[in-house]
Amino acid sequence: MVGLIANPVSARDIRRVISNASSLQVADRANIVLRAATALGATGIDKIYAMPDKKGIQALVQRGLERERNMGHRLPHVEFLDMSITSTVDDTHRAVDLLAELGVDAIIVLGGDGTHRAVVSRCATIPIVGISTGTNNAYPEMRESTVSGLAAGLYSSGAVPGSVAVTDNKLLEVSVNGGELTDLALVDVVASTDRYVGARALWRTESIAEIFVTFADPEAVGMSAVAGVLEPISRAERYGLHVRLGPGGRRVKAAIGPGMLSSLDVESWARLLPDQPMKVTPEAGTLALDGERELELKPGDEVALRLRPSGFVSIDVGRTVRWAAKEGIFIDS
Repeated sequence: MVGLIANPVSARDIRRVISNASSLQVADRANIVLRAATALGATGIDKIYAMPDKKGIQALVQRGLERERNMGHRLPHVEFLDMSITSTVDDTHRAVDLLAELGVDAIIVLGGDGTHRAVVSRCATIPIVGISTGTNNAYPEMRESTVSGLAAGLYSSGAVPGSVAVTDNKLLEVSVNGGELTDLALVDVVASTDRYVGARALWRTESIAEIFVTFADPEAVGMSAVAGVLEPISRAERYGLHVRLGPGGRRVKAAIGPGMLSSLDVESWARLLPDQPMKVTPEAGTLALDGERELELKPGDEVALRLRPSGFVSIDVGRTVRWAAKEGIFIDS
């Protein structure tokens, strides 16, 4: 069994208004789901449990499945979870809880960094397959959903072993005032002097004080790109990067959002070592997690951060399909 979570409202924050980024329509999201379902069916997956929504994805997927079956195509049965819909992140949290109870082998996620973070925050032990449909897509790699569905099916059906398909991923744990885990981020934590969350999306750089990243990729869009132009760090390496912004250092240019190239003054940067607590410098302001301001800090609050090298698991799509090709799985005898 495979779970599927398609965020119907990803890629609709303010960054889409102030740049030339396109918005993914509901019909496009439904078609992505249908292409992934087709690939899952081809690998022998019989059932998909999906998160329901009120925006139209569910209705379009059901209509598309009926059309495909009438044409004689084999697709898995898609059952939408029995749950109330709030059209908030709570839907994702509840859906993940239900998928974990059902015992799905993998979860395909359509969304950006924020959606994938919401999934991992509820269950880090079920491998996820990320499909980029958000504004910030640093974590989910840009890849055709047919191939992503194929990899999920190859693993879930047992055709490709977990030792090949499943990989560990880093994440950042955040705690406030010495307490237990407060929140987490898959890609970056940004400390800002902004006092209020506001529109949540992070796009102004003047107030940024520090950036912590699990990986640093100059090809990514978002704050990890700032670290990436300083010292590229792959997803596979066990360390991350800590960047302090301020005068007296170097000025760098990075793609902090779709169509948004910004210049920033970098005071210093250093590698972020695994499992070693770090203190976040600003005493007040906000913390943005994976591109969205989430935590408002009060004067005197102490924030600690820790890089976990094995924070959650995912399916390595490229490695999975290449292994299957070498083993002749795609060749009919």
